[in-house]
Amino acid sequence: MKLQSIKTLVVAFIKDEDGLTIVEYAVAGGLITLGAVAAFVTLGGNVSAAITSLGCAVTGVVC
Repeated sequence: MKLQSIKTLVVAFIKDEDGLTIVEYAVAGGLITLGAVAAFVTLGGNVSAAITSLGCAVTGVVC
């Protein structure tokens, strides 16, 4: 294999943006997952508090 063909392969690999696109999708997917987890944690706490409040109101117990 000639040195020129190795250089051509390396330059073609560096200019190839397919790998960069995969990384961008992975980062975007991670951010979406993080946002979804944060939303579920926040929503879960609010729903739990609302159910506890409703249970106290129905039974007449002061919470």
